[in-house]
Amino acid sequence: LLALVFVLSAFLDNIAGAVIGGVVARHVYRDRVGVGFIASIVAASNAGGAGSVVGDTTTTMMWLAGASPLDVLPAYIASTFAFAVFAGFGAWSQHRHAPIERHQGVEFRIDWSRVAIVGAVLVAIIGANVATNLYFPSLEEAVPVLGLAIWVALLAGLVARAPDWSIAPAAAKGGLFLVSLVATASMMPVESLPVATWPTTLGLGVLSSVFDNIPLTALALQQGGYDWALLAYAVGFGGSMIWFGSSAGVAITGLFPAGRSIVTWLKEGWHVPVAYGVGFAAYLVLRGWRPEVLAG
Repeated sequence: LLALVFVLSAFLDNIAGAVIGGVVARHVYRDRVGVGFIASIVAASNAGGAGSVVGDTTTTMMWLAGASPLDVLPAYIASTFAFAVFAGFGAWSQHRHAPIERHQGVEFRIDWSRVAIVGAVLVAIIGANVATNLYFPSLEEAVPVLGLAIWVALLAGLVARAPDWSIAPAAAKGGLFLVSLVATASMMPVESLPVATWPTTLGLGVLSSVFDNIPLTALALQQGGYDWALLAYAVGFGGSMIWFGSSAGVAITGLFPAGRSIVTWLKEGWHVPVAYGVGFAAYLVLRGWRPEVLAG
Protein backbone atom coordinates (compact mmCIF):
# COMPACT_ATOMS: atom_id res chain seq x y z
CA LEU A 1 0.00 0.00 0.00
CA LEU A 2 2.80 2.45 0.84
CA ALA A 3 4.50 1.65 -2.47
CA LEU A 4 1.26 2.36 -4.34
CA VAL A 5 0.89 5.69 -2.54
CA PHE A 6 4.49 6.50 -3.50
CA VAL A 7 3.80 5.86 -7.19
CA LEU A 8 0.38 7.54 -7.26
CA SER A 9 1.76 10.73 -5.73
CA ALA A 10 4.10 11.22 -8.67
CA PHE A 11 1.10 11.61 -10.97
CA LEU A 12 -1.84 12.69 -8.81
CA ASP A 13 -0.19 15.09 -6.32
CA ASN A 14 0.85 14.10 -2.83
CA ILE A 15 -2.44 15.17 -1.24
CA ALA A 16 -4.45 12.87 -3.50
CA GLY A 17 -1.99 10.03 -2.95
CA ALA A 18 -2.19 10.37 0.83
CA VAL A 19 -5.99 10.56 0.90
CA ILE A 20 -6.32 7.52 -1.38
CA GLY A 21 -3.89 5.61 0.81
CA GLY A 22 -5.78 6.63 3.94
CA VAL A 23 -9.14 5.55 2.52
CA VAL A 24 -7.73 2.17 1.48
CA ALA A 25 -6.05 1.68 4.86
CA ARG A 26 -9.27 2.53 6.70
CA HIS A 27 -11.09 -0.11 4.66
CA VAL A 28 -8.60 -2.99 4.82
CA TYR A 29 -7.81 -2.42 8.49
CA ARG A 30 -11.44 -1.74 9.42
CA ASP A 31 -10.73 1.72 10.90
CA ARG A 32 -7.92 0.39 13.10
CA VAL A 33 -5.04 2.37 11.61
CA GLY A 34 -2.11 3.27 13.84
CA VAL A 35 -0.55 6.74 13.87
CA GLY A 36 2.79 5.23 12.88
CA PHE A 37 1.24 3.92 9.68
CA ILE A 38 -0.59 7.21 9.07
CA ALA A 39 2.78 8.97 9.27
CA SER A 40 4.18 6.42 6.81
CA ILE A 41 1.37 7.10 4.34
CA VAL A 42 2.12 10.82 4.49
CA ALA A 43 5.83 10.09 4.10
CA ALA A 44 5.15 7.85 1.08
CA SER A 45 3.03 10.52 -0.58
CA ASN A 46 5.61 13.25 -0.01
CA ALA A 47 8.50 11.04 -1.07
CA GLY A 48 6.66 10.04 -4.24
CA GLY A 49 5.86 13.64 -5.13
CA ALA A 50 9.35 15.00 -4.46
CA GLY A 51 10.78 14.07 -7.87
CA SER A 52 7.77 15.05 -9.98
CA VAL A 53 6.81 18.57 -11.05
CA VAL A 54 3.13 17.64 -10.67
CA GLY A 55 3.64 15.68 -7.47
CA ASP A 56 3.96 18.53 -4.98
CA THR A 57 3.19 22.24 -4.78
CA THR A 58 6.86 23.03 -4.17
CA THR A 59 8.08 21.13 -7.24
CA THR A 60 5.38 22.80 -9.34
CA MET A 61 6.69 26.16 -8.09
CA MET A 62 10.18 25.16 -9.24
CA TRP A 63 8.79 24.14 -12.62
CA LEU A 64 6.99 27.45 -13.02
CA ALA A 65 10.18 29.29 -12.05
CA GLY A 66 12.08 27.66 -14.91
CA ALA A 67 13.34 24.36 -13.54
CA SER A 68 13.17 21.45 -15.95
CA PRO A 69 11.32 18.30 -14.84
CA LEU A 70 14.71 16.60 -15.17
CA ASP A 71 16.16 19.02 -12.58
CA VAL A 72 13.94 17.65 -9.79
CA LEU A 73 13.83 14.03 -11.00
CA PRO A 74 17.01 13.01 -9.06
CA ALA A 75 15.09 13.67 -5.84
CA TYR A 76 13.92 10.08 -6.25
CA ILE A 77 17.41 8.95 -5.25
CA ALA A 78 16.83 10.30 -1.76
CA SER A 79 13.16 9.33 -1.75
CA THR A 80 13.92 5.71 -2.63
CA PHE A 81 16.40 5.30 0.22
CA ALA A 82 14.02 7.03 2.60
CA PHE A 83 11.20 4.73 1.49
CA ALA A 84 13.37 1.68 2.19
CA VAL A 85 13.60 2.84 5.82
CA PHE A 86 10.15 4.14 6.75
CA ALA A 87 8.08 1.67 4.70
CA GLY A 88 9.33 -1.38 6.53
CA PHE A 89 9.05 0.10 10.01
CA GLY A 90 5.69 1.71 9.21
CA ALA A 91 4.18 -1.51 7.84
CA TRP A 92 5.47 -3.52 10.80
CA SER A 93 4.03 -1.04 13.29
CA GLN A 94 0.64 -1.33 11.60
CA HIS A 95 0.84 -5.13 11.58
CA ARG A 96 1.40 -5.10 15.32
CA HIS A 97 -1.41 -2.59 15.78
CA ALA A 98 -3.98 -4.42 13.61
CA PRO A 99 -3.10 -7.14 11.07
CA ILE A 100 -4.70 -6.81 7.65
CA GLU A 101 -7.86 -8.85 7.01
CA ARG A 102 -9.07 -10.36 3.76
CA HIS A 103 -12.06 -8.54 2.31
CA GLN A 104 -15.20 -10.67 2.09
CA GLY A 105 -17.55 -8.22 0.39
CA VAL A 106 -18.43 -7.55 -3.22
CA GLU A 107 -15.76 -7.35 -5.86
CA PHE A 108 -14.43 -3.87 -6.55
CA ARG A 109 -14.34 -2.55 -10.10
CA ILE A 110 -12.37 0.29 -11.64
CA ASP A 111 -14.51 3.25 -12.62
CA TRP A 112 -12.83 4.18 -15.89
CA SER A 113 -14.83 7.40 -16.18
CA ARG A 114 -13.21 8.66 -12.99
CA VAL A 115 -9.81 7.52 -14.25
CA ALA A 116 -10.42 9.52 -17.43
CA ILE A 117 -11.31 12.61 -15.35
CA VAL A 118 -8.06 12.33 -13.41
CA GLY A 119 -6.17 11.96 -16.69
CA ALA A 120 -7.92 15.02 -18.11
CA VAL A 121 -6.95 17.08 -15.06
CA LEU A 122 -3.29 16.07 -15.46
CA VAL A 123 -3.34 16.91 -19.17
CA ALA A 124 -4.92 20.28 -18.36
CA ILE A 125 -2.22 21.10 -15.78
CA ILE A 126 0.68 20.14 -18.05
CA GLY A 127 -0.87 21.72 -21.15
CA ALA A 128 -1.63 24.98 -19.39
CA ASN A 129 1.87 25.26 -17.99
CA VAL A 130 3.62 24.43 -21.27
CA ALA A 131 1.40 26.75 -23.33
CA THR A 132 1.83 29.61 -20.85
CA ASN A 133 5.62 29.26 -20.74
CA LEU A 134 5.87 29.10 -24.55
CA TYR A 135 3.37 31.73 -25.63
CA PHE A 136 2.34 33.87 -22.63
CA PRO A 137 5.28 33.86 -20.17
CA SER A 138 4.03 36.89 -18.23
CA LEU A 139 0.42 35.72 -17.90
CA GLU A 140 1.00 33.45 -14.89
CA GLU A 141 2.11 36.44 -12.82
CA ALA A 142 -1.33 38.03 -13.19
CA VAL A 143 -3.66 35.03 -13.57
CA PRO A 144 -3.70 31.68 -11.68
CA VAL A 145 -3.42 29.69 -14.91
CA LEU A 146 -2.92 26.27 -13.35
CA GLY A 147 -5.78 26.73 -10.90
CA LEU A 148 -8.15 27.78 -13.67
CA ALA A 149 -7.07 24.84 -15.83
CA ILE A 150 -7.80 22.42 -12.99
CA TRP A 151 -11.26 23.89 -12.37
CA VAL A 152 -12.16 23.82 -16.06
CA ALA A 153 -11.20 20.14 -16.25
CA LEU A 154 -13.11 19.30 -13.07
CA LEU A 155 -16.23 21.15 -14.18
CA ALA A 156 -16.10 19.36 -17.53
CA GLY A 157 -15.87 16.08 -15.64
CA LEU A 158 -19.21 16.78 -13.97
CA VAL A 159 -20.84 15.60 -17.18
CA ALA A 160 -19.51 12.07 -16.58
CA ARG A 161 -19.48 11.78 -12.78
CA ALA A 162 -20.89 13.94 -10.01
CA PRO A 163 -18.60 14.54 -6.99
CA ASP A 164 -19.46 13.37 -3.50
CA TRP A 165 -20.54 16.69 -1.99
CA SER A 166 -21.16 15.08 1.42
CA ILE A 167 -17.46 15.25 2.25
CA ALA A 168 -17.18 18.94 1.32
CA PRO A 169 -17.75 20.35 4.85
CA ALA A 170 -14.99 18.23 6.41
CA ALA A 171 -12.66 18.92 3.48
CA ALA A 172 -13.35 22.65 3.78
CA LYS A 173 -12.17 22.64 7.41
CA GLY A 174 -8.88 21.02 6.43
CA GLY A 175 -8.51 23.38 3.49
CA LEU A 176 -9.12 26.43 5.69
CA PHE A 177 -6.56 25.20 8.20
CA LEU A 178 -4.01 24.67 5.41
CA VAL A 179 -4.62 28.11 3.93
CA SER A 180 -4.23 29.62 7.41
CA LEU A 181 -0.88 27.86 7.83
CA VAL A 182 0.40 29.18 4.50
CA ALA A 183 -0.87 32.70 5.21
CA THR A 184 0.68 32.75 8.67
CA ALA A 185 3.99 31.46 7.36
CA SER A 186 4.06 34.03 4.57
CA MET A 187 3.68 36.86 7.09
CA MET A 188 6.72 35.80 9.09
CA PRO A 189 9.48 38.46 8.98
CA VAL A 190 11.88 36.29 6.94
CA GLU A 191 13.21 38.05 3.85
CA SER A 192 16.13 35.80 2.95
CA LEU A 193 17.70 32.43 3.67
CA PRO A 194 21.28 31.50 4.59
CA VAL A 195 23.74 30.87 1.78
CA ALA A 196 22.62 27.99 -0.44
CA THR A 197 24.55 24.93 0.73
CA TRP A 198 23.63 21.36 1.52
CA PRO A 199 23.58 22.02 5.31
CA THR A 200 21.16 24.89 4.66
CA THR A 201 19.01 22.54 2.55
CA LEU A 202 19.08 19.94 5.32
CA GLY A 203 17.91 22.57 7.79
CA LEU A 204 15.14 23.76 5.48
CA GLY A 205 13.81 20.20 5.41
CA VAL A 206 13.70 20.07 9.19
CA LEU A 207 12.14 23.53 9.33
CA SER A 208 9.47 22.40 6.84
CA SER A 209 8.04 20.07 9.46
CA VAL A 210 6.84 23.07 11.51
CA PHE A 211 6.95 25.95 9.01
CA ASP A 212 5.03 25.67 5.75
CA ASN A 213 7.32 24.72 2.87
CA ILE A 214 5.66 26.96 0.25
CA PRO A 215 7.07 30.29 1.57
CA LEU A 216 10.44 28.59 2.18
CA THR A 217 10.53 27.36 -1.41
CA ALA A 218 9.57 30.81 -2.69
CA LEU A 219 12.49 32.36 -0.78
CA ALA A 220 14.86 29.68 -2.10
CA LEU A 221 13.74 30.35 -5.68
CA GLN A 222 14.33 34.07 -5.23
CA GLN A 223 17.79 33.45 -3.78
CA GLY A 224 18.86 30.76 -6.29
CA GLY A 225 21.94 28.56 -6.20
CA TYR A 226 20.27 25.44 -4.79
CA ASP A 227 20.44 21.84 -5.87
CA TRP A 228 16.76 21.80 -6.81
CA ALA A 229 16.36 18.03 -6.64
CA LEU A 230 17.78 17.90 -3.13
CA LEU A 231 15.73 20.94 -2.09
CA ALA A 232 12.58 19.31 -3.50
CA TYR A 233 13.22 16.22 -1.39
CA ALA A 234 14.10 18.23 1.71
CA VAL A 235 11.13 20.59 1.81
CA GLY A 236 8.74 17.93 0.48
CA PHE A 237 9.64 14.91 2.55
CA GLY A 238 10.77 16.99 5.52
CA GLY A 239 7.19 18.07 6.12
CA SER A 240 6.28 14.46 6.90
CA MET A 241 8.02 14.60 10.26
CA ILE A 242 5.04 16.38 11.89
CA TRP A 243 1.43 16.09 10.76
CA PHE A 244 0.89 19.76 9.90
CA GLY A 245 4.22 20.06 8.10
CA SER A 246 2.70 19.14 4.75
CA SER A 247 -0.60 19.43 2.91
CA ALA A 248 -0.81 15.64 2.80
CA GLY A 249 -0.55 15.43 6.58
CA VAL A 250 -3.28 18.02 7.08
CA ALA A 251 -5.51 16.17 4.61
CA ILE A 252 -5.10 12.69 6.05
CA THR A 253 -5.59 13.75 9.66
CA GLY A 254 -9.05 14.83 8.58
CA LEU A 255 -9.69 11.10 8.16
CA PHE A 256 -7.72 10.08 11.26
CA PRO A 257 -7.98 12.79 13.98
CA ALA A 258 -5.74 10.73 16.30
CA GLY A 259 -2.81 11.79 14.13
CA ARG A 260 -3.17 15.42 15.19
CA SER A 261 -1.16 14.80 18.35
CA ILE A 262 2.42 15.95 17.80
CA VAL A 263 3.69 13.76 20.63
CA THR A 264 1.99 10.64 19.29
CA TRP A 265 3.11 11.41 15.73
CA LEU A 266 6.75 11.68 16.81
CA LYS A 267 6.55 8.69 19.14
CA GLU A 268 4.94 6.26 16.69
CA GLY A 269 6.32 7.80 13.51
CA TRP A 270 9.93 8.05 14.70
CA HIS A 271 11.06 6.18 11.59
CA VAL A 272 10.14 9.14 9.33
CA PRO A 273 12.84 11.56 10.66
CA VAL A 274 15.34 8.70 10.52
CA ALA A 275 14.36 8.01 6.91
CA TYR A 276 14.75 11.71 6.08
CA GLY A 277 18.35 11.67 7.27
CA VAL A 278 19.15 8.41 5.45
CA GLY A 279 17.69 9.65 2.17
CA PHE A 280 19.50 12.98 2.40
CA ALA A 281 22.84 11.30 3.12
CA ALA A 282 22.36 8.76 0.32
CA TYR A 283 21.74 11.55 -2.18
CA LEU A 284 24.92 13.40 -1.21
CA VAL A 285 27.01 10.22 -1.38
CA LEU A 286 25.64 9.10 -4.75
CA ARG A 287 25.19 12.44 -6.52
CA GLY A 288 26.80 15.15 -4.45
CA TRP A 289 25.77 18.80 -4.20
CA ARG A 290 24.84 20.12 -7.66
CA PRO A 291 23.45 23.67 -7.62
CA GLU A 292 21.53 24.63 -10.77
CA VAL A 293 20.71 27.95 -12.41
CA LEU A 294 17.03 28.28 -13.32
CA ALA A 295 16.14 29.02 -16.90
CA GLY A 296 13.24 31.30 -15.93
